Amino acid sequence: MDLDFTEEQHMLRDTVRGLCAAHSPIAVVRKMEDDPIGYPAELWRQLGELGITGLTLPEAYGGGGQTALEAAIVYEELGRALAPSPHFVSAVLAGGVIARAGTEAQKRYWLPRLASGEAIIAPAWLEPNGGYGPAGVRLAAAAGDGGVKLSGSKRHVHFAKAATRLLVLARSGGGTADVDLFLVDPAAPGVALTQQYTIAADAQYAVAFDDVPVAASERVGAARAGWAAWNAVMHEGIVLLAAQAMGGAERALEITVDYARTRHQFDKPLGAFQAIAHYLADATTAVDGGRTLVYEAAWALASGRSIAKLAPMAKLFACKTYRDVTAMAQQVHGGIGFTIEYDIQLFFRRAKQLQLSFWDDRYLEELVAAATLAERRPARA
Repeated sequence: MDLDFTEEQHMLRDTVRGLCAAHSPIAVVRKMEDDPIGYPAELWRQLGELGITGLTLPEAYGGGGQTALEAAIVYEELGRALAPSPHFVSAVLAGGVIARAGTEAQKRYWLPRLASGEAIIAPAWLEPNGGYGPAGVRLAAAAGDGGVKLSGSKRHVHFAKAATRLLVLARSGGGTADVDLFLVDPAAPGVALTQQYTIAADAQYAVAFDDVPVAASERVGAARAGWAAWNAVMHEGIVLLAAQAMGGAERALEITVDYARTRHQFDKPLGAFQAIAHYLADATTAVDGGRTLVYEAAWALASGRSIAKLAPMAKLFACKTYRDVTAMAQQVHGGIGFTIEYDIQLFFRRAKQLQLSFWDDRYLEELVAAATLAERRPARA
């Protein structure tokens, strides 16, 4: 694994950092909290114009055709800036599913629009009292009128109000993995959106479906094969979320180190106290180790190697590190760290939200354990 970035990759990092500084500074991040749309329009427009929105989508359909390494660089910068953006749900998850399983007509219509940012597709996946696996998908897809009718509810649908379409995971059979994927207009009759308020103050919605008719042509992938496509794209996507977590952890650590240098107590800086210095040393070690694991996972994905274990390991460790580093940062800041005037609480809240979202620790641990046990299974005599 080569840990040296190319000149082009350094330029990509500088470009994204500059865009975030110009169009999503902390003041804008604060303004977007609990906003129903949830992202700054100018940042989204600039990401699209510079080709960053469609960075990993196929070149044949208007994307950049870049690898997970370039995408990890982008997500590390988005994490550092706390930049609110529908990029992950739309270009990575929905775009990844359509590129993998969609018909040629769906690819030609949707992928260029997703790559430019003209369209946003938000996956509607999780359900009340369900889990992260296929058994948690219970929203029913019943046959009717040449297509299906969807009935049920979804929660934690990111950027649903801004979405051009929802990518709905629905149960189409009695088998555990009998799940189909459908493109649904959020403005269609029978679809109701209710904003949810989260610890990260991002744009999430509960979505109810009441006998919503969907044409057969709006199914993405073969019948009862939706979970396989979704699961594969999720494994790829969580590598980028791990990079986002490490970017946030790195920036939170920088803020805390600066505070420990400049805040004086008993006539000396906080960083001069051994206990605090040790906290910072442990955090630095964890952040550096986490970045290495994340880029190993991105390198493996870019090289066509298995990420069955590396991807969940990366998100598990990165999100735990982000959570631990920001908790430590709150302690170093003391009581003022919890006040809204200080930026560190923005990182603290988003760290916990990211740890819970798109596969939590428990589900990731199960994936790592399953992959570990499978690869160590003794050969039969």
